[in-house]
Amino acid sequence: MRIRRFSPEQEEEAEINITPLLDIVFIMLIFFIVTTSFVRESGVSVNRPTAATAKHKPKAIIMVGIKSNGEIWMEKRMTDIRAVRANVERLHAENPVASAFIVADEEVKTGLLVDVMDQIRLAGIENVSIAAKVD
Repeated sequence: MRIRRFSPEQEEEAEINITPLLDIVFIMLIFFIVTTSFVRESGVSVNRPTAATAKHKPKAIIMVGIKSNGEIWMEKRMTDIRAVRANVERLHAENPVASAFIVADEEVKTGLLVDVMDQIRLAGIENVSIAAKVD
């Protein structure tokens, strides 16, 4: 029995072609990016009041949170009352059909709630709702 010896030119190198794998990974990445829904939240948890007529509205994109101590939160950061209008205008420009929600603590003063609602309406959004818990 003869032992064959191959010269370096005759040896075949084993390679793994990863191009199809990368194609699949990129296609899956694009699929997940396209199908992901982006939800903007006010970034603050509050104790909402209860209402018997409360309804679930899934299309609310612009959310403004007001804590019991008077802090106003938008997009997970605290803002001043004077900046609410500019922020809402920017978000409304990104999504012109968006409605706005005010998520206010039940201890918030009515004057502050009305001021925030006015700023939202001055930004061009007429459909402003106040979030409440369903009774």
